[in-house]
Amino acid sequence: MSSNQGGKRVGVIGAGSFGTAIANLLAYNVDVLLFSRKPGMVDRINNTHRNLGVDLSPRIKATDDLQELAESCTLIFPVVPSGSFRYMMRDFSPFLRPYHILIHGTKGFDAHGLEDREEEGLPLRREDVSTMSEVIREESVVVRVGCLSGPNLASEIMDGQPTATVIGSHFDEVIRLGKKVLASGHFHVFGTSDLLGAELAGALKNMIAIGSGILKGKGLGKNIQAMLITRGLTEMVHFGNAMGSSSSAFFGTAGIGDLVATATSKDSRNYTFGYRLGMGESIGEIESTMPELAEGVRTLKIARQLAKYYKLRVPITEMLYNIVFEDFDIDRAIHFLITYPYDVDVDFI
Repeated sequence: MSSNQGGKRVGVIGAGSFGTAIANLLAYNVDVLLFSRKPGMVDRINNTHRNLGVDLSPRIKATDDLQELAESCTLIFPVVPSGSFRYMMRDFSPFLRPYHILIHGTKGFDAHGLEDREEEGLPLRREDVSTMSEVIREESVVVRVGCLSGPNLASEIMDGQPTATVIGSHFDEVIRLGKKVLASGHFHVFGTSDLLGAELAGALKNMIAIGSGILKGKGLGKNIQAMLITRGLTEMVHFGNAMGSSSSAFFGTAGIGDLVATATSKDSRNYTFGYRLGMGESIGEIESTMPELAEGVRTLKIARQLAKYYKLRVPITEMLYNIVFEDFDIDRAIHFLITYPYDVDVDFI
């Protein structure tokens, strides 16, 4: 296979900050077709070779035609918010064939009937919740799927700073191909066969990043932040084990690496959301002025439901849910977490 996919481009769906960063990374190695639903954005990208204030490689062409994308590209990276991922796949599915390979970069969950079950007082079950790779399999004929997991702070990638990522897939070929098109002098790509673990780590750490931002917004220091990140990692492992992934998935680059990056950086949307919450802003104010969604807010709602379903003891998840959705007093929540009677420090090895 030649360096540009047998003469074909590589596709990216979603021209937000992460999709744009991925497109620029791919452009070191291949020609890229970048999909956006907005015709105005497509014209602007093609005319100016800029997006979101970032210079784009001349090897990137934008399109608003999913059929063109499917026909031009065998390997495609969907990078759209979890709340609209299934709708995107339903639009895209008629053009997909079994030979396509999809490696998604979305860190969140798809939940069927979330609001309905909440209204009826029923918890979500595992069968109501899908990872993005499961959505791809449910909605299309594509078999070879993978995920791109962190630490992937888009602003740092776009600045050309060195970083690493993990591609999770059950298929060695998907990992190999992902490495081939993404790897460069400042972007290292690891592979893992634990696709579920990579997806869960990528989604769940966003909740902990919100908590870490809240602490910073309240003016608290590194000691309590370190405790939150450490105990938060424990809760991520408990979720992962309950849902069928290995503990080890959470101790690599996609787990603790992504958690530390996201939970300590002002470039992280989830950390910033928490920080502004800790500073006293309302959720409405924050969401109306953030250019892109903080995925952790939606993940928090779904994870709290899953914790009920699996009967998990996850006090950080519970307290964060209460702060974000029940207007619970932040100082009381912090006091509760500090005095919570944890039995042992490490209980999952």
